[in-house]
Amino acid sequence: MALSRVSASGACNRFTTLSRSSSSSSSTTSALTRFGLETVLLAKQPLLRSSPLTYRTMSTSPRLRSLNIDNVNPHVRKAEYAVRGELAVRSEEYRAQLASGKGKDLPFDNVISANIGNPQQLDQKPITFFRQVLSLLEYPPLLEKEDVLLNQLGYKKDVIERAKWLLEQVGSVGAYSASTGPQGIKESIAKFIEKRDGHPADPASIYLSAGASSGVNTLLHVICAGPKTGVLVPIPQYPLYTATLSLLDATCVPYYLDEANAWSTSASSITSALTTAKEAGTDVRAIAIINPGNPTGASLSYSDIESVIDLAASEHLVILADEVYQTNVFIGKFHSFKAVLRDMQKKTPGKYDTVELVSLHSVSKGIVGECGHRGGYFELCGFDPEVVAQIYKFVSISLCAPVIGQCLVELMVNPPNEGEPSYDLYKSERDGIFAGLQSRATALHKAFQAMEGVECGPPQGSMYLFPTITLSQKAIEAAKKDGKTPDAFYAMKMLEATGVCVVPGAGFGQKEGTLHFRTTFLAPGTEWVEGLAKFHEGFMAEYR
Repeated sequence: MALSRVSASGACNRFTTLSRSSSSSSSTTSALTRFGLETVLLAKQPLLRSSPLTYRTMSTSPRLRSLNIDNVNPHVRKAEYAVRGELAVRSEEYRAQLASGKGKDLPFDNVISANIGNPQQLDQKPITFFRQVLSLLEYPPLLEKEDVLLNQLGYKKDVIERAKWLLEQVGSVGAYSASTGPQGIKESIAKFIEKRDGHPADPASIYLSAGASSGVNTLLHVICAGPKTGVLVPIPQYPLYTATLSLLDATCVPYYLDEANAWSTSASSITSALTTAKEAGTDVRAIAIINPGNPTGASLSYSDIESVIDLAASEHLVILADEVYQTNVFIGKFHSFKAVLRDMQKKTPGKYDTVELVSLHSVSKGIVGECGHRGGYFELCGFDPEVVAQIYKFVSISLCAPVIGQCLVELMVNPPNEGEPSYDLYKSERDGIFAGLQSRATALHKAFQAMEGVECGPPQGSMYLFPTITLSQKAIEAAKKDGKTPDAFYAMKMLEATGVCVVPGAGFGQKEGTLHFRTTFLAPGTEWVEGLAKFHEGFMAEYR
């Protein structure tokens, strides 16, 4: 009897192929036993023929599962992503109860997902120009009804022209694009970068991605070579970085932001963390910078960026500049790492020429807020061509980013210009969204300032506030009894009382002995803010 596995990899596959000449049940039993299928045969389950060559078992009793919690990838088990952790799961359970009419006993009538920067879930309206263009990309026959579009549906001429141009670039949004993105879209991104920074950008160095998260995943896969590989990560940080490093079995090297100084980035803090990691035998290869910060909202000053680049040059660190909140700046000014690096290279020729910088951007944040369309890009500067080839290989394994998301990136970096038909509406919507975010951030900050035991710096940018909370010993003991950290206990009580879901500070990392939580300020209205204040007052009284 001939026996083989139907598997491209030839590893651990339980599908078995039997030859047409097989007739001996004993030889079949022997062969299957060799392939670890004794359980099937001991149960005396008949083999059913499902094709000329392939047989399967007919289950007459429950089979033992292949996977259990003890044998799944241990790095997946280890990874944590608090933004969508226990509180988020509970909040969705409440949402389902309310939707089904079974939540009448809950002390709130809606759930506010302040745990994640998801603007349109919290009623931020999409930009009209963007969505009109996308509608034509999704259904090109609409372009045959130009009179209807212009005279009955409120479309403008520039909407139609942009849709036609994008279709020329991609052919169809239902087709794969080139792995790094269509050339025309990459050229639009390069023009945006040049206009923003005052320095040239090469379309060949730009990679379209499924949001910035996909770009981070790509780059960390290429950078990390095992447990001894270290990446410097700001604390507090967006848990994408620590989770991905866990999955890769690499080492997170934390450096702490200075809360007392508006969550600033200190070169001395980075140097201290780097020295400690090196002494422990860690090969520190990269540093992640989130600018403006998540969860803190802080923007790096020009001089802070210079310090980071100078350190990266001397220590040979890849800089991962996560700049997805670059249009969400309320205090100060956004400076891109690319612009500062090019300035430094111009000022001191030769010294910074081999600095490796990756800059990431996304359609999910800013005033665009199109999280669900999964669009983003990253730009490479200063990388060895052989490494670039490996990055290209990695992204090509996933074929390409969602093409509709790639088109949305083009719209983000190339919106209507003054004098074009859609400009006035676009500007009105853009300015309105920004003003609304700033207004809600200010209102929430004011509420936190009035709360007992809460300290919160003014909103600087991004979509979040990250207040410090001081809890009583009674509350800390209650949290311990409940099997939770104090900040998680507080956040769960908040959710149960108000329907507002936030993220405990432990999910982002925090200095020992401090407690925080992160909340977005995306939700409309002020009633929920008043609800938070009322909850906090009651909580502090109960655990005084």
